[in-house]
Amino acid sequence: MAAPEFDPCPIGPAADLIFGRWTAQVVWVLNHHGRLRFTELQRMVPAITPKVLTGRLRQLERDGLVERTYHAEMPPRVEYATTPLARSLTPVFDALATWSDAHLGQIATARERYDAADGPR
Repeated sequence: MAAPEFDPCPIGPAADLIFGRWTAQVVWVLNHHGRLRFTELQRMVPAITPKVLTGRLRQLERDGLVERTYHAEMPPRVEYATTPLARSLTPVFDALATWSDAHLGQIATARERYDAADGPR
């Protein structure tokens, strides 16, 4: 029997889930603006295409981070909101926003210095 695989980074699976393409942006917007219709959400994440947003919302619903509410009226109305599980990520997102505000300037400076030196020596 093979030994269980050792993961040297225990946050890897969570990082893959939370920081997959467009996931953080969609969850952030829904956490900060509440229940939204598809077009409202797309307006707040303008770089995402409707096809990609649809796929991302389905995946987030499957993962238990987004709930979809269908209202059987004319015309039909669908709304999306975060679940308590997604809202539990708020402190994580807030910590990353604080870190970004404090350190992204340093990252930009380091990149400029690296690029000016034509990369690694």
